[in-house]
Amino acid sequence: MSALIILIIVCALTYTFEIVFGLAGTILMIPLLSFLFPVKTLVVYSVLPQILVAVIGLVRSPKKIDRNFMTGMLLFAFMGAVVGFTLFYNVSSGTFQILLAAAITAAGLFLVIAPHRARFNPAGLRVMDTLAGTSQALFGISGPIAMTRLLATFPDKNTVRHNAFAFFLSMNILRASEYAVHGTYTNEILWMILVSGPFLAVTLWFSNQLHLHINERVFRKVVAWMILIGGLSLFYR
Repeated sequence: MSALIILIIVCALTYTFEIVFGLAGTILMIPLLSFLFPVKTLVVYSVLPQILVAVIGLVRSPKKIDRNFMTGMLLFAFMGAVVGFTLFYNVSSGTFQILLAAAITAAGLFLVIAPHRARFNPAGLRVMDTLAGTSQALFGISGPIAMTRLLATFPDKNTVRHNAFAFFLSMNILRASEYAVHGTYTNEILWMILVSGPFLAVTLWFSNQLHLHINERVFRKVVAWMILIGGLSLFYR
């Protein structure tokens, strides 16, 4: 029970980060909780808070989704997800943790040193879509890739945030369905979902409005360094 209490507290904090700026929840949560739960268990569990974040963010935003744009992005992401799921079910736990640590470290390093707005040609954007799908299916994370792609497409941060939530919701519904088909949900994960779900839903519902009041630039710098340190720490676990 003490581990579940810690899980709820950590997820309430880390996914508040995600609902405010559209990334960082899972890639902060996993390093913080990997000393209590197996890494793959955390990756599977993360489908719940990610769906909650996306649903609440979309419901409480006046923005609308460009369906043609999102359809194209998801088409390539779904193709990438096939590769991600194949790797997820076929790599050992040790190898998976090393790959995840490398992915989180790379994401943190990119967010620390990359410019705020990257530029890509149309082919480059589709490569980013595919990589985002692969990363989401394999690690349960695609925030840095998807957000970089969206920042290169839309100038308004609220539009970027709204489209990010639509992308994450679609990808996590795919993940949830895939896990159900393969019997990936263990009794431990189902219990984690059942106990933490109501607490996270209430917390995220109210914390959604924080994005109107927080300095985005300062926040992103802090989160980028936290992600980088979290990824490096996984190598030593």
